[in-house]
Amino acid sequence: MDEYKRFPRIQEAALKLEIFDLIQSFPECGGIGVFIGTVRNHHEGKAVKALKYTAYTPVAEKMISQIEQEIQVKYGVSYVRVIHRIGTLEIGEKAIIAIAYAAHRREAFAACEEAVERVKHEVPVWKEEFYIDGSSQYVEGCCIRKDETDLSHAHHHPEHSAEKHQHCRHTKENTPLIYQWPL
Repeated sequence: MDEYKRFPRIQEAALKLEIFDLIQSFPECGGIGVFIGTVRNHHEGKAVKALKYTAYTPVAEKMISQIEQEIQVKYGVSYVRVIHRIGTLEIGEKAIIAIAYAAHRREAFAACEEAVERVKHEVPVWKEEFYIDGSSQYVEGCCIRKDETDLSHAHHHPEHSAEKHQHCRHTKENTPLIYQWPL
């Protein structure tokens, strides 16, 4: 890993694809899976003005690196990296970029998708939405790990709620209250 670029996985600056190692460094790879998540202008019928991401950076950095390593082994891919933005983001700005290089597209896509899902649901990064009407709220689903559920399906279930998760408790307003991670 020392021969690869070193960069923080949690960043305050605008995210760019140029930060990642080049595919040319991996001649065994014929597939690149890329996901870029941007800020959209709506959520559950409300007009979104901006988002603010906050993170517990020391733990988030370690967890993203561990997720990358686990996915690299699981899918047999040569390269998996994820960066997540923190701070205030306007509509259209990049919030997360995940990239995977693999011998074939199937593994690249699968590794990239799982990296995004795991970072979204396991890493202590919180998303607060600010609406056109002046209100705001923290969005459920961020920094929540549900060990007993297959993570690849967790985001599809409407019953996926904060009360069912053991690592992140929320107040009635869905504001993160306590983050606990088993050591």
